[in-house]
Amino acid sequence: MSDAPAGGIARSGSERIPASPTDAADAPETGRPVTAVLSDPHTAGPEPEPPDRLRNTYRSMPEAERSALWRQRLHEAESGLTRLLAARHNTTHLSDWFALQSEIFADLPEPSTATSVDWQRVFFRGQALMERFLVARYGEHALTTWARAIAEVHRDVEPDHGRGAADPMHRIARQAELYGSDYEFEDAAEDGDEERGRASLTITHCAIWDYRERARRSGVRLTLASPCTYCTKALSENIRAKGFEPSHSLRTGPTGHGCRWEATAPDPEPRSEPQAQPQPQPQPEESTPSPSQEP
Repeated sequence: MSDAPAGGIARSGSERIPASPTDAADAPETGRPVTAVLSDPHTAGPEPEPPDRLRNTYRSMPEAERSALWRQRLHEAESGLTRLLAARHNTTHLSDWFALQSEIFADLPEPSTATSVDWQRVFFRGQALMERFLVARYGEHALTTWARAIAEVHRDVEPDHGRGAADPMHRIARQAELYGSDYEFEDAAEDGDEERGRASLTITHCAIWDYRERARRSGVRLTLASPCTYCTKALSENIRAKGFEPSHSLRTGPTGHGCRWEATAPDPEPRSEPQAQPQPQPQPEESTPSPSQEP
């Protein structure tokens, strides 16, 4: 598995789809827009090259690793939905779910000859089918429950590499690479707990929007108005499942749709000071009566 350095930058040659400011998703918890405008692209002469230590190696992710990540993502999504249905103790939709599973896994590519594009097709089909199944029966709010169930699977199947908060950021970067998105790691601290306890990633152009727009133009019916509706929930829950606190903001501008993610280690619980033990109070001494006081 590729192991890119904590700092990095990647740029792809993906097709640009003009962004519309009204397409930005609202914050799922508050319903308020969380969209920021990206800065204008560099125009004064050629864009400066980033230093070598910031170059990201995921651009050369091996074909076998790309295929494996598509399969893992499909496994996480399908297993998560199975968990969700089991927890609801409702057998009404089981027959429909079994039929859907057969459709998800129908016509699987031959493992010995399949390419990452073949597994990408399988994932896209399965993701679309599962979103439609869930939203049609339980409503769009059930996507949050599904994301949490997926995160339980993710916690078990996604390896830990010992990079602390950078681990979930690298998983997001690898997923972004599958789509050909543009993304940048923030330059992390060289050593110490700060590097392990906080990490961030900015997707400057999300190519998922490109795929969706091409699909929309070709007549594919999309369940969600914005991919951010589900994606932000899923990534947030994956970060939490790995023991870190997520935060994100959505943005749109000259480079298209994007987002910024941060994972931070939770604050340690403050240790309570030991309570002072009460000191024993001196007992008054009993006086011995003098002989003249005896009866």
